[in-house]
Amino acid sequence: MLVEREQDVLRAASMYYLQDLKMEVIARHLGTSRSTVSRLLRHARDTGLVEITLRPSSTRAPGLGRSISSTFGIDTYVVPVPDSAGSVERLDQVAMTAARLIGSWFDSDMVMGVAWGTTIAAVSRYLAPKPTRGSAVVQLNGAANMRTSGVEYAADLISSFGSAFDAAVHHFSVPAFFDYPDTKDAMWRERSVRRVLDMQRRADLAVFSVGAVAGAVPSHVYSAGYLDESDVRRLHDDGVVGDVCTVFLRADGSWADVSLNGRATGPTPAQLERVPRRVCVVAGDNKVAPLLAALRARVVTDLVVDEVTATALVEVVGTRTSARPR
Repeated sequence: MLVEREQDVLRAASMYYLQDLKMEVIARHLGTSRSTVSRLLRHARDTGLVEITLRPSSTRAPGLGRSISSTFGIDTYVVPVPDSAGSVERLDQVAMTAARLIGSWFDSDMVMGVAWGTTIAAVSRYLAPKPTRGSAVVQLNGAANMRTSGVEYAADLISSFGSAFDAAVHHFSVPAFFDYPDTKDAMWRERSVRRVLDMQRRADLAVFSVGAVAGAVPSHVYSAGYLDESDVRRLHDDGVVGDVCTVFLRADGSWADVSLNGRATGPTPAQLERVPRRVCVVAGDNKVAPLLAALRARVVTDLVVDEVTATALVEVVGTRTSARPR
């Protein structure tokens, strides 16, 4: 029965994508309904039997990708979008591409670390089911804040990654930021916390975005009660342009002496560097400065970015980038 279904999927996909037949015609050929043909085609896309790639004739994506890759020594996936595309469309296109790539990279007996945020939440909605064995998904940064727990938001996001891959899920039940560095030091000695930290250290793959301090739409960490006014002023005084996994970065990629990082629960750039594959997913005009900071901090091995943001990044970098050699 399973073999017969797979044959139907192949036949439907071949007739639709290669022979350009309409669904009604395919349904008559297969002796089934139009809705069943639609489900067969969806299955073909979800399982990777069919991969759809858009290649607009005017896209600058290949050249932008090569430029970013050669400058920073990373793999870059620039998603073609029209210059007129709105922020929602750009995010959706990038999220779809990132979800497909993550699905191709993550497999059985692997550990994936995931940082919460608006961009990664969008990625989670496009993950195609891919059953794995012995795999795990671990939350990279705490989520509780001053206004709400934040835990439910992060838990749902992390759980959606686990569900997509039939992976065990490890939540990180600590605040996004402690009030005092000493409190963090004490919590890091607790066995329940150390268990999650150990799982993070075992990660084969990390998935995250960059948070932007400035811009018309501040990132979730700056708009959802994670920081008070004095914290924001301190970030401004420290020259912070954004964050990765709620660890704050200056424009040059430095982070070690940013005072709030002593209270942050996310992995530092030095800790992230130990993860073999580090996937950064970015879309949005206000993400250029924090993205450049993340690249300079060497936390990225694979970048998925929309064409408009990539263009702005290349223009900012020019020929005078101060990225550290890899």
